[in-house]
Amino acid sequence: MKLRGVTVDTGFLVALERSKQRAIELAALASARSIRVTLPVAVLAEWWRGGKRQAHYLRAFNVEHMTDRLAKSAGEAIAAVPGATVVDAIVMASAAQREDVVYTSDFDDLSRLRDQHFRGVRVLGV
Repeated sequence: MKLRGVTVDTGFLVALERSKQRAIELAALASARSIRVTLPVAVLAEWWRGGKRQAHYLRAFNVEHMTDRLAKSAGEAIAAVPGATVVDAIVMASAAQREDVVYTSDFDDLSRLRDQHFRGVRVLGV
């Protein structure tokens, strides 16, 4: 299976900030292989809290803006998966539209969304 792209969540950004080895390796691999790494704008909002984040990390990502289609897909997931959060649903909807792999530190919640709504999305932990 050829990796088309990667979508990341807030936990991935936090892991990168904290210099977690797996996150650093995944970011380096994506860069070396010119793999597109997408950061949904909702993830940026969740991560940016307090404005004390390191903006230079953002250069490595394609920030994906919210569209009606993405919002509706995430909303359908929230309706289908009790307890799902808006940001997690957006991450999964974002990845599903491109057949991306999702890298997350929130493996259980994103896997639940995958199992119950986004069956084609591969979820990997960092």
